[in-house]
Amino acid sequence: MPRPHTEPKPAAATGSRTAGTADPDPVGGVLSTAALAFLTDLHRRFAGRRRDLLAARQRRRAETARTGRLDFRPDTADVRCADWRVPAPPADLTDRRVEITGPTERKMAINALNCGARVWLADLEDANTPHWANVLGGQRNLADAVRRTIELRTEAKTYRLGPGPYPTIVVRPRGWHLDERHLTIDGAPAVGALVDAGLYLFHNAAEQLARGSGPYLYLPKLESHEEAALWHDVFGHIEQTIGLPCGSIRATVLIETITAAFEMDEILWALGPYAAGLNAGRWDYLFSIIKNFRDAGGRFVLPDRSAVTMTAPFMRAYTELLVATCHRRGAMAIGGMSAFIPNRRDAEATARAIDQVRADKQREAADGFDGSWVAHPDLVAVCREVFDEILGQRPNQLDRVRPEVAVTADQLLDVAVPSGTVSSGTAISGGVTEAGLRGNVAVALRYLEAWLRGNGAVAINNLMEDAATAEICRSQIWQWIHNGVRLPDGTPITAELVRRIGADELATIRASLPELAWSTSRFADAHTLFDEVALDDDFVDFLTLPAYRLID
Repeated sequence: MPRPHTEPKPAAATGSRTAGTADPDPVGGVLSTAALAFLTDLHRRFAGRRRDLLAARQRRRAETARTGRLDFRPDTADVRCADWRVPAPPADLTDRRVEITGPTERKMAINALNCGARVWLADLEDANTPHWANVLGGQRNLADAVRRTIELRTEAKTYRLGPGPYPTIVVRPRGWHLDERHLTIDGAPAVGALVDAGLYLFHNAAEQLARGSGPYLYLPKLESHEEAALWHDVFGHIEQTIGLPCGSIRATVLIETITAAFEMDEILWALGPYAAGLNAGRWDYLFSIIKNFRDAGGRFVLPDRSAVTMTAPFMRAYTELLVATCHRRGAMAIGGMSAFIPNRRDAEATARAIDQVRADKQREAADGFDGSWVAHPDLVAVCREVFDEILGQRPNQLDRVRPEVAVTADQLLDVAVPSGTVSSGTAISGGVTEAGLRGNVAVALRYLEAWLRGNGAVAINNLMEDAATAEICRSQIWQWIHNGVRLPDGTPITAELVRRIGADELATIRASLPELAWSTSRFADAHTLFDEVALDDDFVDFLTLPAYRLID
């Protein structure tokens, strides 16, 4: 399989800008004439290939539904068997022992830069609602963060940067599936991924290099190495257009789909000089399994979300394969995010969260990961202490190549969870409980309401929920209904039962809120949206697709 390359094409003219009901550029300067011309060029060169790749996803999903099977691809066996390595990481990506994730909202950006982590994953994706103001405001905040001028003054407090050192900034754009309807090019919505990555790189790539860092990205929701090859060509064109040295852009790919798990080697190969590492995006990975095998029978039905931990055999197979693949190729292996977060008003809940996160990071460090994610500044020290114990003075564990790891397709696809057996049809489920069902409904409703208001990362019951965890909640409900799963007392899980639980949850929420808070909330819209993404017979690929219609 040859490495992808970029075909030279003539420069394109500037496209049109449409903002619908929103101000085209409320923060000012982000959509300059030059930036808009740059995005227009990207769209005209690459939007067609992106469209074809999205169609290929649907064909592959149909084949998976027909066969109930995935496997390592025979047409890329030569890449998996060959001896090759990605380029060494740049200096400020050699030590990634603790990474903090969070949206690019101004206050949270300042807190992330001050928290002591090695890397800040600046999230324009699952932790961000793509309101137009959020999209452009996030770009302005990133530009100020890169230049160390970011500050926020409120009536109560002024937030500003401390003395440093500051984490390396790695930006996560939206996935290939999302459009940006506030910006039209040649009469069509722009590609969200190209808008996010394009604007960040256009405004900041040269500045980052001048400051001794570089333009680094996290790439979400890839489903094949062909999608990585598209990013490769986008990066090559951007470097040529802006005048960056080849390989200045470096990307870490989230392995958060079951199809990508079968193409880890190929994805690194396809990225070529831009590959930096892989990340175990555990929550979207679980969602991807449910989505791809939702109609493949009872053996793919998962129990309560809380019962599916990283110690489940199929999750162990996934993370072991990721570490072994990365280190064989000289790429960084980054662990995922434990959802537990501290509560500064509840010492007991905080102690539980710290214990859970410590155990999670100890497992990852022992397995050979080079670092991991946390979702809250108070957890940075916990993660750092765990990796310090393993790493000592070393920056990473790239020398630990894990030759003993040999993961098969069957191991990746055997989703049985020992502590949560599920039977479908007329049998009774021992792994799906009423508490688990109610929890999924509650989290989905509360998260969707917050997302519609513009908050993409939400603390619910001392867990950090984002779009990925909400996807698990709603897709599990769909899967349980359509596979005839029953609760332990024999009650079948039906759409009507879920609607009753939803009404109960909304009544509880309404009773807990002042009248003004309830009347100005988006719970009515969230309820309608939940019914669509969890209860419709036709499964919606991503809840953010219909949700996007409901925001400015």
